[in-house]
Amino acid sequence: MTTTKKDPVLVVVQLTGGNDYMNTVIPYADPLYRDFRPNLGIADEQIIKLDGEVGLHPSMGPIKRLYDQGKVAIIHGIGYPNSSRSHFRSMDIWHTCEPEKLGTEGWLGRAIQELDPNKETVVTGINIGYGLPRAMALRGVPVVSVPDLDTYGLFPADVDQQRAQLLDTFARVYSPAIGTGPVMDYLGSTGLDAMKGADDLKVAPLMYSSTVEYADSPIARKLRDIARIHTANLGTRIFYTDHANFDTHAAQASGHAKLWADGSQAVEDFFDDLREHNASDNVVMVLFSEFGRRVRDNGSGTDHGGAGVAFVIGDSVKGGQYSEYPSREEQDLQLGDLAPNHDFRGMYSTVLEKCLELEARPIVNGAFEQLPFL
Repeated sequence: MTTTKKDPVLVVVQLTGGNDYMNTVIPYADPLYRDFRPNLGIADEQIIKLDGEVGLHPSMGPIKRLYDQGKVAIIHGIGYPNSSRSHFRSMDIWHTCEPEKLGTEGWLGRAIQELDPNKETVVTGINIGYGLPRAMALRGVPVVSVPDLDTYGLFPADVDQQRAQLLDTFARVYSPAIGTGPVMDYLGSTGLDAMKGADDLKVAPLMYSSTVEYADSPIARKLRDIARIHTANLGTRIFYTDHANFDTHAAQASGHAKLWADGSQAVEDFFDDLREHNASDNVVMVLFSEFGRRVRDNGSGTDHGGAGVAFVIGDSVKGGQYSEYPSREEQDLQLGDLAPNHDFRGMYSTVLEKCLELEARPIVNGAFEQLPFL
């Protein structure tokens, strides 16, 4: 008996820099919002109302349309105890699930290892962007990073002999590094994985056509590349990319609006594209940021804060709002920040178990409350 069940696919979008929770999902009915945001408060008539308490930033119309279709879960107050206000430390915590010590193993690297223990393909996990996110890093786990799918690949396809010679040279150049330490070992294997990945991925643009016209923005180009790879059915199970820069210490009003205008439209276009290809039903997207911003604006922007918001989007998502919006009362703030009330590892656990069908505990280093958004 044949089966038509598709393997589940996870797309993770990192909102790099610390997205301002209070101006993304706006507690407009709370008078304290106006008190705390005298300069950056969004005018009531511009807010996209979700209910009688909160609404979305006016640039998030496309996300609202997906929300109205029941495809968006909003996770309020997400974070971890004793929030770090350092970009680097907080990202490390989100990437490794290690808030108490410096972690070295990425949670998605562990997931990729579980999904493809025999390393049957180097494209099980793909990062669309430069470098390698720590979330995907795990020694012995191949991950390919693709800055631009149209130009990805090291050599032309019609010079097979030259390719073989250069690949052999590359392997010999890196071979002395093997065994000299985890960093050099990882560099050596990653370089070879990138070459193999180039061969696997070069077919994706050739197989793709769509009536969806993505905007000319970095995040739109990244999500389009993910759509092209996903619809080529190459076996990729986890995609990662980022959207920046949400570090809005100054000039936030215009910058934050542009970030969410580009991001929201790109997400809607991405899912429209997948639906056109009958390829959306097994995809779940997570959007997260390393922390929120401070409750009080600083005049033209906001500084590093605590609790934030995450979004989970997809056909299998049970849309709505989950957890609770943290209190804005002075006595409930933590050093002037919103206090987290849902551990991010709980959200990860839900995604790992309900989407990727993996046991979460060894991947996130413990058991955490899960929310029923999948």
